[in-house]
Amino acid sequence: MAEDLPETGADAVLSRPEPQASDADIPLLRIDAVVKNFGAVRAVDRLSLDIRAGEFFALLGPSGCGKTTLLRMLAGFETPDEGRILLGGKDIARVLPHERPVNMMFQNYALFPHLNVRDNIAFGLKRAGMRRSQRVARVAEMVALVKLDGMEKRKPGQLSGGQKQRVALARSLARRPQVLLLDEPLAALDKKLRESTQLELMELQRRLGTTFIIVTHDQEEAMTVADRIGVMDAGRLEQVATPRELYETPASRWIAGFVGDINMFEGQVETREANRLTISTGNAGTIVAAEPRRPVGKPVVCVAIRPEKVKLSRRGPVSDAVNAHSINRLEGVVTDVSYLGGLTTYKVKLDSGAVVRSSMANTTRTDIDAYSVSQRVVAWFAPDDCVVLEQ
Repeated sequence: MAEDLPETGADAVLSRPEPQASDADIPLLRIDAVVKNFGAVRAVDRLSLDIRAGEFFALLGPSGCGKTTLLRMLAGFETPDEGRILLGGKDIARVLPHERPVNMMFQNYALFPHLNVRDNIAFGLKRAGMRRSQRVARVAEMVALVKLDGMEKRKPGQLSGGQKQRVALARSLARRPQVLLLDEPLAALDKKLRESTQLELMELQRRLGTTFIIVTHDQEEAMTVADRIGVMDAGRLEQVATPRELYETPASRWIAGFVGDINMFEGQVETREANRLTISTGNAGTIVAAEPRRPVGKPVVCVAIRPEKVKLSRRGPVSDAVNAHSINRLEGVVTDVSYLGGLTTYKVKLDSGAVVRSSMANTTRTDIDAYSVSQRVVAWFAPDDCVVLEQ
């Protein structure tokens, strides 16, 4: 169990060990063809996933996709109907929650209102039979770790939302689990506090070297904190990738539409030449796109372009633009402008009737480069800005 690990000094606990080259391909946690049914509903559908030691992994997906059910199976609160959950090579699928080196931080924090900060953090250590002198030292270490010094005697009702979150985190880490599970841990915090807490979580995870698995429906949060993200839908993993890979090279139309904002045009491949596809679309004319690494096997495809890749101008791309002859040009009229501080987003209704979204950085304090509603513009983008999707 986690509490039976050898005692180490605070410096050893807070320093992240350098991974050995031979460890890179050995997963700490292996989820092997796991199935979980609730009556006629299959919440998790033969899901397989490897998570490495020291990784910050995010499970992302819409409500009801099965991500929390999967987390509860890792914690031991649910038992798989099929499949294995291997931790360090040992199948823990039917090991009781308190007997596995895994801890879970709940969305509502689940703090004991009648206990102060110190006793909330110490609760699991006391239940595990740790000696009092060791408990006192471990609690002091956790209090310092989450920056709650001076608040040890306060009860949850005397704490802010962010402080309660820190107490719950400290309690979850006190037993030094091999894997820490976080179920929507920042959902109750306001935007500013959530952003600062995300950074603190990342720093804490780096210092401890503990494997963190976070469940969230917030795409920005997942892309901020995680080394890799697994996107779930209807109990299945649709794609596992780094944040950049997930955003720039989605595996399907559903992933492209779920992760961030995107423009999508369905069309048919007409020609292939010099790693370029000419695609005839029904509502955006002909689009030239870079051919994906995996050859396109179907004639009907979807062309996806992120809004920040779509530039607007009054006459089209500048003459010295790279490969200006192959730049895609779509003409239309601005129908909506949203100023977001660092960015301005535009909706452009094309002459064909389709709508294209563009996001452009506000590089000056004035609106000299801005466009207004009813203004005619050219929306343009390069072939390399296009993602061609078959499914």
